This record gives sequence, structure tokens and C-alpha cells, in this order.
Amino acid sequence: MANTSGANVLIQVTSPRVMLRSFACVAFLAWVTPAAFAQANHAPAELENVEIYASLPNTMPEMRLRFSRGIYELKNATLVDLIRTAWSVDSDKVVGGPDWLDLDRFDVIATAPADSTPETRKLLLRNLLADRFKLVAHEDTRGQPAYVITVGRKALLKPADGPEPTGCEIQQIKNPAPGGVIAPVVYACRNVTMPAFANQLRKVREASGYLFNYPLVDRTGLKGAWNFSVQWSARVAQRPSLAVGETTTIFEAFEKQLGLKLDLTKVPTPVLVVDGVGPSPLANQPGTAVRPPAPAFEVASVKPAAPGDTTCGNINIQPGGRMRINMTLEYLIVEAWGFLIPPERIIGGPKDKNCFVVDAKSQAQEDAVPGWNGAVWNGVDIDTMRMMLRTLLADRFKLVAHQEERLVPGHALVAGSPRLRKADPSNRPGCKEAPGIDGKDPRLKNPLATRLITCRNMTLTQFAAELNQLFPGSQPIMDSTGIAGRYDMTINFSPESVVAGFGIAEEADGAASEPNGAISLFEALSRQLGLKLQSRKVLAPVLVVDRVNAQPTEN
Repeated sequence: MANTSGANVLIQVTSPRVMLRSFACVAFLAWVTPAAFAQANHAPAELENVEIYASLPNTMPEMRLRFSRGIYELKNATLVDLIRTAWSVDSDKVVGGPDWLDLDRFDVIATAPADSTPETRKLLLRNLLADRFKLVAHEDTRGQPAYVITVGRKALLKPADGPEPTGCEIQQIKNPAPGGVIAPVVYACRNVTMPAFANQLRKVREASGYLFNYPLVDRTGLKGAWNFSVQWSARVAQRPSLAVGETTTIFEAFEKQLGLKLDLTKVPTPVLVVDGVGPSPLANQPGTAVRPPAPAFEVASVKPAAPGDTTCGNINIQPGGRMRINMTLEYLIVEAWGFLIPPERIIGGPKDKNCFVVDAKSQAQEDAVPGWNGAVWNGVDIDTMRMMLRTLLADRFKLVAHQEERLVPGHALVAGSPRLRKADPSNRPGCKEAPGIDGKDPRLKNPLATRLITCRNMTLTQFAAELNQLFPGSQPIMDSTGIAGRYDMTINFSPESVVAGFGIAEEADGAASEPNGAISLFEALSRQLGLKLQSRKVLAPVLVVDRVNAQPTEN
């Protein structure tokens, strides 16, 4: 057991060597006391100039981490996000603690030495969590879901021949004509050991629809390297012509093609247990943290789109922070509010179809990963870009708007014949793509019902809010069940591209399944949970446009 002098955090430490031997399938950063680390590396014992704010309403749910020129920023972060960052663990490996660990969001801004390493900053963040959040936690081992690979009757693998290149890759196969069956995934491996195969397969996007990003553990006992290929049907079935009999699940492929078995079980896994946490740190030093003004583009011009321009409705962000936004004024407003409020819930806004082109420049993250990276696109934080767009609309179009709640067309979640399982109180509330408590995957029998959402320890009000998150921009859902308590719930349904007229816009009585096997959300709620959605007006946020000019001021 290690204890940091002066820090309110208790960590039980497992030797890194013992941990790696016992849990080779899971990478877990061993704990080192920040004080000892600071002495060895001449780093400060804590982050300096720390400011903690409650995050403003955000159009992107992910946490953003940035370190540039000594400024260390973690924005829109739950306390679970901060813990997983400080200890380099997955969110699922943070257990215990009150509900608000996943709900309240914070912006943490501090300074650290410009030459500090990511590992140094993680240790400093642990000290901050102990000091400002009064975090008390310890390492433990718990049974966590994982898929294990074992040998069936006989392994159907070919030993590798000599020192050939090693690795696995997806082989590209041309898709059939529209209306045909989706081409299978072909995963070819050469000169690969079974532990390496397990480690690589869990990262393959085409396998995640079956494996839910759970750890994958080799228990075959097969030594040496092997050559083999395996093919399975893609999990995301977007074409109604794809029939059940035409599919091969990844589990069937393992058994028939490789002579191996792939089973979901629980394996001992290192976790971080939250024993205690103090009140919100926002009141610790009132008045010392003043928010900066609303962000603005470094430079920006607005002009009408050229006649015949066919790119209306597009956003293009280039590396370095340059961007072009081509939209009608109505959709510039919708984009600025992150599509959280659809056009039909914008009151008094512009309705003309004239397009405008915004050419702008904002600061991009240094050494940004090209393309999409969570909530960042080519180094530009999307939520910050939207706040800048709001500032631009207020400046150039003289937009004045405010949010309020009004009665709008939507759906009420009501009790039919409820079939709800009482929650396991040891779980914090939350929903994810995963099987329920029984571990069964109903999608194996119906590949068109590709969504499998499991919510744990949630009230029906929280569950209704989660449904709104699943379908942003759709008609809102409000809990009207009158059912108290917390429940574990699992629903299995088809994506909206499979069910014609699917989703919140569909009538709420829940008609029978489509002949192709598609299941609407309405039917899934009714048949699987005994709940119904009834069309009615419900309270939901609207954006009221108090004033806006039809044309921008001169550049």
C-alpha cells in the first residue's frame, strides 16, 4: 500500500510484474507516488494556476484533452473522465462512487512545465483529484466481461513457415450490386501467435459489432505462430435484402473455419474502486476563476454563395484551422447550436433558402491527428467552432436568440405492462452498446436488429433522456410512466436506415415486425420492456430568435 504525503488519496498497489503475469490481456498503469516522481524528475508536486469551472452546455459529449505551451486543459470532462485519464484505464474499469461521477462535467485548466511528459501530467492530475475533488480510491480485481478464445474439437490452423512477415489485415472484397448481399469480412493472418491475434482482433472495427470492445483473451494454449484466414458477415446490416440464413456470425466462423470457440465470460480484471469523493470543487475558491469571453474566429468573411453553387449544406475544415461553411442562414443557426435543436423547434427564425459562405480561421491544436479524432476535426474542436459561429452570427447578422422550454410535438413514455428488472445498486447509472445481464446477444438470430442497448441502474426519467440522446433531432420523449425506482433495461432494435419511417416519427402503437425482420424502437419498447410511446405534446427546449438580419453586414 502506498500513501502520498499530504494528499487525500489511498491507493493499493500491485507489483507491475505480478500484474502483467496475472493479467496479460489488460494493460494497467502501475501507481507511483507523485511525490517520489517529482523528486526523481525535479517536476512540481502539483499542477499550478488551477481553474475549475462547470462546463457550459456542450454540443459534443466527449472530453477534450489538450496540452500546449504549458497550458493543460481537460474540457467537458466528467470525474470518471478525469480518473481514467489520470490512471490510464478504461471508463468501465472505474467502479463505485456516486451517480454524479458520470453526470457532472467540468473544465479543468492549469499550468504544467512545458517540457513535462504525458506520464508526469497524469501523476500531477492525480494530486489535483486528491486535493480538489477529495478522491479516495484503491486498486482491486473484479470479474469483468471478456471474450475468451479456446480450442474446439480440433484447431484448423496451419503452422507458419519460417520468418515471413507477421500481422493480420482486412482483405478488401468488392461489394455486390445494390440489393445484393453485403460482402463478408475477410481477416487474413500470417505468422501470428494466438496472443497477438487476440490483441489485434479486439481493435478491428468490423469485429466490434460482435465483441462490444470487450477484452479478448487467448486461452487456446497453442504455441508458436500460425497462418489462417477467417470470414464473417458484417454486423451492420443496412440492407433489408440480407436474410438471416445468408449470414455467418463471427462465432460460427471461429468454430467452423478455425476450429476455435469464442465465448463471453468474466475474467479477473484490475479496476480502480472509488471509495469516496468530496463535494464539487467549484465552491472551494469562489470568485477566483473568471470565464474568458465567448470565443471568436481569428478572421472570418461572410458572403452570399455564387449562383448555381451546389455545395450548400457543407462544412470543410482543413489542417491548420482554416474552414469553409456553406449553408442557409437557418442551418447556420442550427449548426451553431449543434443540431441539438432541429429546425422545427427554432421559433421565429429565417426560412429563406439563400446560401451563405463563411470562410474562417481558428486556432488548431498543435501536432493534431489528421481527420476526425473524437470531438476534434483536423485539430479544431467542433464545439468551440460552433461557439465561434454563434459569435459570428451575432456580429454579422445581429442575431439575438434565447432558449426556453415549450410544449412541442413529441412522445410520452408510458407504462403498458412493464417488464422491468430491479437494478443492481452497485452499478453507476449509464447506457452502452452491450448485452444485458444474461449475456445473450439476440442479434445473432436477427441480424437486422443491430442495435443492442443496455442501461444499468437508471430511473425511467433517465432512460427517456437516454432515448433522446440516441436520436438527436427527433421528436422529444418525456417520461410519463409514473414508475419510481431504478432498473436494468436492455432493448434490441433496428437502425432507422433499415425500418422505413423508423424511429421517433413512427406511430407509437408498435405494429408487427417488418417481413424482413426489422424491429422499430416502438415495437422493441413494447415487446421487450412493456413500455409504450404515445404521441402528445411535451416540454422540450426551443430556440427563440428574437432578432436576425436577412443579410450580413459588410466584411
